[in-house]
Amino acid sequence: MNRISQAFAERGKVFAAFITGGDPDIDTTVRLILALAEAGADLIEIGIPFSDPVAEGPVIQRASARALANGCTIARLFTMVEGLRAQVSLPLVFMTYLNPILAYGKESFLARCAEVGIDGLIIPDLPFEEHCELSELCRSHGVSQISMIAPTSAARIEAIAAAAEGFLYCVSSLGVTGTREAITTDVKSMIDQVRAVSPIPCLIGFGIATPDQAHHFATLADGIIIGSAIVQLIETHAQASPTPVANFAQTITQALRTPDPARRRALLAAMARNNQESGMLALTLMPDEE
Repeated sequence: MNRISQAFAERGKVFAAFITGGDPDIDTTVRLILALAEAGADLIEIGIPFSDPVAEGPVIQRASARALANGCTIARLFTMVEGLRAQVSLPLVFMTYLNPILAYGKESFLARCAEVGIDGLIIPDLPFEEHCELSELCRSHGVSQISMIAPTSAARIEAIAAAAEGFLYCVSSLGVTGTREAITTDVKSMIDQVRAVSPIPCLIGFGIATPDQAHHFATLADGIIIGSAIVQLIETHAQASPTPVANFAQTITQALRTPDPARRRALLAAMARNNQESGMLALTLMPDEE
């Protein structure tokens, strides 16, 4: 059983946390990954900074720009992951665009992923119809090629789900990444289409920013992905960000592991009081828990 499968087998609901590698610097990225693992994240996505991140909103665009300005490279991220593997057993996934992989060399990139312990790849600008560009290389190196579905995928969802590996990234909203006060997409219908053809685990991402949103969407799938809310804390606190990021991550893990609404309200209220001075996002209850 690989690390991704093990994470889904061992957790009722999976919390995947995204950070941009090298933001604000490599040393802080190492401390962030360790802090997130300690705070209860089940899987960590490491974004490879890119100059034209077309799927990203302004928060993650700025993170990529900071990382590149500070000298972050793919080679440095590979070295970082290699050094972390002795300390971190949870799955590590690269989120990257296709161009950096092609520039590095497809075979060399996948071989290095396997060597340092990267478990999967998410490539937002590689359409499903062209996934064979990397699929055989990924399989030969034991790296899961993570597919994505969106509200616009419609009739393609079943085909994508049937071929998916690792887990399926279910995009909750149209547009780019970023926190959202409300997500109104019928995500459940997408998940139901997947369930009809495949047992592949589903994680919902794009826009989730609060413990209550995390709990709500985790009831529809196998877990959630949070990126911009974390990256925003990193932007605010820079090298001091591991502590507020860990505090935020703990509120998410508590929300996912505590199903009773009354108990969750008490926990979230206590955490809100404790974290008021840490730049935390406001915590709000979903309508069905008010």
